[in-house]
Amino acid sequence: MQFAEVIGTVVATRKEESLSGIKLLVLKAVDVDRRPLGTYVVAADAVGAGRGELVLYATGSSSRLTDVTQDRPVDAVVMAIIDSVEVDGEFLYEK
Repeated sequence: MQFAEVIGTVVATRKEESLSGIKLLVLKAVDVDRRPLGTYVVAADAVGAGRGELVLYATGSSSRLTDVTQDRPVDAVVMAIIDSVEVDGEFLYEK
């Protein structure tokens, strides 16, 4: 799992039929302090995330293990919206 911020959406009117109804999000990978890592990913949304939210995402074969993405041609999935991040007793992020 990796941290990312949702920075946008992707609209594709023509796509593989099994992707119909799945929201696609543009993610900017960030570290635990929300500093950009320079990586961008398009991910299927399994949890209803929105722009500006901090999320956890998975890539590779793990991305096809959610109810929303099972047996679909995806390589990244948003699987959690983060409410808070605490490290060594200090909250680094709170929604």
